[in-house]
Amino acid sequence: MLQPSLQTWFDLYFNYLKYERNLAAKSIDNYQRQLTSSFADITLQTWSELTSVHIRQILNTARRQNLSPRSIALRLSAVRSFCRYLQSQKLLDHNPAVGLQPPKQGKPLPKQLNVDEMHQLLDFATDSLLAVRDKAMMELTYSCGLRLSELSSLDLRNVQSDHQLRVIGKGNKERMLPIGNIAWQALQTWLGMRSAFAKEGEQAVFLSKQQRRISQRQIAKRMKLWAQHQHLDQQVNPHKLRHSFATHMLESSADLRGVQELLGHANLSTTQVYTHLNFQHLAQVYDSAHPRAKKRS
Repeated sequence: MLQPSLQTWFDLYFNYLKYERNLAAKSIDNYQRQLTSSFADITLQTWSELTSVHIRQILNTARRQNLSPRSIALRLSAVRSFCRYLQSQKLLDHNPAVGLQPPKQGKPLPKQLNVDEMHQLLDFATDSLLAVRDKAMMELTYSCGLRLSELSSLDLRNVQSDHQLRVIGKGNKERMLPIGNIAWQALQTWLGMRSAFAKEGEQAVFLSKQQRRISQRQIAKRMKLWAQHQHLDQQVNPHKLRHSFATHMLESSADLRGVQELLGHANLSTTQVYTHLNFQHLAQVYDSAHPRAKKRS
């Protein structure tokens, strides 16, 4: 159990994440869980006593709990960020978590639908209001590479008349995204019928039958149902549509920086994971285009 004076700095840190870094509530909850678990068995009187020995103890405890390498990495990242905050508040002279490494972990490649599977998913009749809404949600997600939170939080003011979408992403960062013609048509069809679900003054783009902004859970559920309805061999969720957008954009353009901007990634390394998905495609391009790659008889 932490001393009350130590717990106070936890509370101040979480307020900092909320009000200064503008992190989402879910992200802050993750930080709270990680830090609470990390320091549950650490005995300190003041934060200035925290050393790399304590951080190693946290990592060893996580290993004994049989946490996955990814979970241990998340825990260390949370502790390192908290120590950075303590350092900025002059409670630590240096960050004791710097230089410590989590166990190596394989990088699972994002799963995506290929182009034919995307056509299969989105090729359905919009013979009901829910079908019109759901097609607009999926077309927009795939056209713009939206995060689930970005899709669910869209308001009418975010839809620009020049076929652009103003999105507020992670860290409250804004970006402008082009909307493809097919997605634009699907969105306009929905907006023309949206009043059936909208109360007066409602600003949310996508609504449920209960006349409320559709929840992230409901969006994911609807996409899963459409994948089953369209007889796809794999499940579909908003993240998979975003991954598909990134993969298909890279296959067509090979413009990593451009895709980074469209996805709203702060770091290029986050986007680079998609380059691994394209190796077979790029190898075929290489074999057909490079003069020294051609087989000779």
